[in-house]
Amino acid sequence: MQGRASFGRLIYIIAYTKAYKIAFPSSSIIEDIQEMCTSGLASLAFFYCDFRDNQKKDRRGLLSSLIVQLCDQSDAYCAFLSDFYFSHDNGSKYASDCDLVQCLKNMLELPGRQATAYIIIDALDECSTSTGMPSPRDNVLRLVEELVRLRGPNLRICVTSRPEADIERVLGPLAFHYVSLHDESGQVQDIADYVRFNVDTDSNMQAWREADKELVVDELTKRADGM
Repeated sequence: MQGRASFGRLIYIIAYTKAYKIAFPSSSIIEDIQEMCTSGLASLAFFYCDFRDNQKKDRRGLLSSLIVQLCDQSDAYCAFLSDFYFSHDNGSKYASDCDLVQCLKNMLELPGRQATAYIIIDALDECSTSTGMPSPRDNVLRLVEELVRLRGPNLRICVTSRPEADIERVLGPLAFHYVSLHDESGQVQDIADYVRFNVDTDSNMQAWREADKELVVDELTKRADGM
């Protein structure tokens, strides 16, 4: 994720399956970045969108999580958030979404040499599209677009999503690197591994014959057709 002229770079990962969408960023990208965080070379903020949790499917929940995570890893960020808190009457004055957006942007633009900030937004497609104009997802997409256009030399962004037209329309032109996991050779194997894990851990299937379990794994993997 580092590289020449990589200001505000965005990696956009298209992930067709829930299993791989969760496993790829959390196990591969995050683990690599966490090693840099340990040595003080980076800070990491990770957010997994979840349509089942109201605080994890809109821009406000995303902003709050990113700000808190980054401040926990940087004295400069923490000091800025303290000033922001005091400017809102020690938290008694409501901070709007726009206030939080500006707070995050100002943090990421602090002068001086800051460790590279990595922001990972997983499962963006789970942000709601059903209420309001713009929708919660539209607001999150607008936020990602604003962060990328900051062109921060110490900012890296990774977004994963299933292929939704509105998401591809916004993120496609912004991404310096675009990956479709559906086209990767390991996709089918990952689907098979995911199905096998669920078969092996499902209490209702514990008494099944091994041959029957294998048949379930094979059939579901084939019918998934890489998706």
